[in-house]
Amino acid sequence: MHKYLIACLLLTASGAASAQSVEFSKDRFGNDKDGLKAAQKDLKAGDAFYESDPPRYEQALVFYLKAQQFNPGNDQLNLKIGDCYLHSGFKPRALEYLQRAYQLNPDVSPRIHYLLGRGLHLNAKWDAAIAEYKRAIPASGTKNTAGLVLDIQKKIKECENGRRLAAKPTRVFIDNAGPGVNSPYPDYGPVITADESVILFTSRREGSTGGKTDPELGGYFEDIYQSTREGKDGWSAARNLGENINTDGHDATVGLSPDGQRLLVYLENNGGDLHQAELRGTEWRKPQQLGSRINSRYHESSASYTPDGRHLFFVSDKEGGLGARDIYRIEIEGRGPAQNLGPVINTQYGEEGVFLHPDGKTMYFSSEGHDAMGGYDIFKSVFENGKWSKPENLGWPINTPDDDVFFVISASGRRGYYSSFREDGLGSKDIYQITFLGAEKPPVLSQEDQLLASRVQPVKETLLAPPVAIVAAQVTILKGVVSEEASRQPLEATIDVIDNSLNQVIASFQSNAKSGRYLVSLPSGVNYGIVVRKEGYLFHSENFDLPAGAAYSEVVKDIALKKLDVGVKVVLNNIFFDFDKATLRKESTGELERLQKLLTETPALRLEISGHTDNVGNDAYNKDLSQRRAKAVVDYLVGKGIDKGRLTFAGYGDTQPVAPNTTKANRQLNRRTEFKVTGK
Repeated sequence: MHKYLIACLLLTASGAASAQSVEFSKDRFGNDKDGLKAAQKDLKAGDAFYESDPPRYEQALVFYLKAQQFNPGNDQLNLKIGDCYLHSGFKPRALEYLQRAYQLNPDVSPRIHYLLGRGLHLNAKWDAAIAEYKRAIPASGTKNTAGLVLDIQKKIKECENGRRLAAKPTRVFIDNAGPGVNSPYPDYGPVITADESVILFTSRREGSTGGKTDPELGGYFEDIYQSTREGKDGWSAARNLGENINTDGHDATVGLSPDGQRLLVYLENNGGDLHQAELRGTEWRKPQQLGSRINSRYHESSASYTPDGRHLFFVSDKEGGLGARDIYRIEIEGRGPAQNLGPVINTQYGEEGVFLHPDGKTMYFSSEGHDAMGGYDIFKSVFENGKWSKPENLGWPINTPDDDVFFVISASGRRGYYSSFREDGLGSKDIYQITFLGAEKPPVLSQEDQLLASRVQPVKETLLAPPVAIVAAQVTILKGVVSEEASRQPLEATIDVIDNSLNQVIASFQSNAKSGRYLVSLPSGVNYGIVVRKEGYLFHSENFDLPAGAAYSEVVKDIALKKLDVGVKVVLNNIFFDFDKATLRKESTGELERLQKLLTETPALRLEISGHTDNVGNDAYNKDLSQRRAKAVVDYLVGKGIDKGRLTFAGYGDTQPVAPNTTKANRQLNRRTEFKVTGK
């Protein structure tokens, strides 16, 4: 038998022989009538909350703890305190009161062994919890106990999962996000931009909109707050998002687009619905309901955008699901119904807190099923070859025997965020930052024998193996500021993300109306064209050819848009040629069509198309190649109906570099095709 269990049973057995429950009576406390009267009053107030429908455990707990200070030896009071803690944020605290109740009276409740099992389970005392759960299984033939038996069997399995996962903990640091984010009140539901520059979260702190408290649950109504990163680790003092977002009732964070320009909000109307708010400059617009294809008369509780913003993953308990709560996927602007993700992801139990990583294929969610160790655990699944992989438990100590929900992770995959009740919290539920450390560096044995004078046999020297690389997310974050070239004033512009191989716009975003800031998430495995456009300005293009498996990177690219004036030059970064040839590749089609459209919409526009090379190779050859490539572009445009008289072409070879030809990256910049406005 497990040592902890033996000690526990000996303690409870000896305690049962010597301890006896102390009643709240004059016979026991006649010398302190005033104290007894106050304690009885607290008991009565606690019972009123405890026995209400539904029970209000946290309010009852306040009064029960006061009564317990007066008389810590009452079996029923200790049982009720333990039960209240089991329904609170600090569930592990239940164990000491449940054990005391059992010591005072082993027959304190028919449910005592089940409750002890829960208390031990929540304190990760896996073997002791299993033993108590087994003692709680009703005798064979007992009526109306099938549901209880299934529940106990599930909890025993959770303890077995917990024991296995805790034996090989995940290497992480878990740190409180600090006083900029957290308060003495409950703070939870973090959502972040892909680059972790902004965090939004839900709080029930003092100073909420309307300043009211929830008459049923107690505490202030939920409001949404925002904080921005200051330095590497700190967060600014959180600010309330204001009355456009926050109402007098509950307002909770659900999801955030990678660029932080669209916020998903949960409101309690219609059984609990999802809404979307857009950021215009520095002001959030009022949330708008997402519509009946997503919201139902049931409860929709969490959601996450795909990186392109075109699809939504969301959680609902609507009819027709596989379990208590299921995860669905829907095309936001489409017409079809939401699709259940199926039995690989959804179980007969509850799923919650869905989050899709900016790589577009890795999903994090919480589940009561799969191999959870208790309550909701956080899982990861990857969509590959047209299907979702078997969900992987993130492991101990990220997951605990209690509920672990609403986890989000940065685009880099190095840091995650979630909320938890922990002893180092600033008050109630707090937001924590998880830093993933990767696999442990294993020791290896040196092949050289180290002879020691005191030993006859040589000793192998233990060395550290080479560093173990942390698996990085396969995504590139492109961010910066869009401005006007002449004035440097920020601009609100449209950023189109194009799959060059398909010549398709796969996503469109807006830079911020006030700051001009933008952020685009680019999953690996695509040749991307990035086109920034605004009416009255020439378009700007960038190219990012990201092979499958390309590791995480973050690129800062400020973009200055140019007015259409004579002499202005624009680089066409998405025109491609076969190696050492003047043959246009098919990936150039989108850029060529944009240039054709510009000429068609501006009939007086005249352009010079020019080709440029780096300084590698013969000067005469480079000039000839660059000229033939410029001519190929002109020939394409003329073939599409553009008047030949509006176009000229020139090859400048390596005579007009835009960067020194000293590095591979600079030489790539110099190999370019561009146009210059010669008339308008």
